[in-house]
Parts: sequence; structure tokens; C-alpha cells
Amino acid sequence: MMMRLLHAAAAVLLIAGCSGAARGGPGLQGQAVLRDKAGQQVGLATFTEQPDGVRIAVSATGLPPGPKGIHIHAVGKCEPPEFTSAGNHFNPTGKKHGRLNPEGAHAGDLPNLEVTPAGTARLDVTTKAVTLKSRVPNSLFGADGTSLVVHAQADDEMTDPTGNSGGRIACGVIS
Repeated sequence: MMMRLLHAAAAVLLIAGCSGAARGGPGLQGQAVLRDKAGQQVGLATFTEQPDGVRIAVSATGLPPGPKGIHIHAVGKCEPPEFTSAGNHFNPTGKKHGRLNPEGAHAGDLPNLEVTPAGTARLDVTTKAVTLKSRVPNSLFGADGTSLVVHAQADDEMTDPTGNSGGRIACGVIS
């Protein structure tokens, strides 16, 4: 049932995203289907351009419990099992890592994803650090694309370059 809902949401977003792209302003949309190392879908993230930034809504299931680092990465590739193809954190302004770092943060730094004991998680955050508009340095749709990566451990939101968030356990290309 969850997978059917995720697929239906993805179809709606694709249709809505096309109409938003034609306008070139608020309403632009994107998505990332999160897959684990075995290629199984474990979540869906939606990205919506709003006047106050990009809203990122993540819904996931089947993940190990506990807080997990989640970041936008600089390359739109998600090759399992390690997902290193996604590159480093998205950082077009050359900052340090961490939302709590006085020299940070990367544009791709997001709050931790809190996974329940049942393996489900939701995150809803808005960031001004990225955009879905084209031809600007902080666009998620640049030449190399971008991806959304879930890490094995919590992000300490301070330590450069990755917040000690551990290996990559899920990944989705932002499209």
C-alpha cells in the first residue's frame, strides 16, 4: 500500500512539475525516489520551489531506526552499493559542513532524518540554500545534477566534511 501511494505521489508530482517548470518560478517541483543498496524503494522526497525557499518533504520506510544524516549531494548518480557516485555534499559556495558550524553550512546540509523503531521517517524542511530554478550556481538541476543521500548515522551538524554521518544507505537522483 505504501509503495502504491509513493508511486501515485510521484506521478502527480511529475505532472505538476512539468507545469511548474514552464512558469520558471514558484511552483517548480522535483523528486527523488530513494532506493537502498539492494535497489528497493525505501522512500520518496519531493522538492517544491516556494517564495521562502525550497520545501523538501521526505517520507521513508524500511530504514534502520535512529537519527540519520541526510544531505543533498553534488552529482545526480546513485550507483549501489556504496552510492559514492553521488559525490560530495552539494556545496556551490565552498562553505564548511554543518548547520551548526560557524563556517558552514553546505547548501546540501539538512536536519537529521529521525527514523522510528518501526523504520519509518518523515522530514519536512524549507531551505533558502538551494533552488530549482535553472542557470544559477545553487540550482539542484545543474550540469552534474544532484542526489539525496541518507547516511547510516546521525549528522553531528558540525564536523567537516560529512558530520561523521557514516556510510550511505539510501540514495535518489533529484529530477
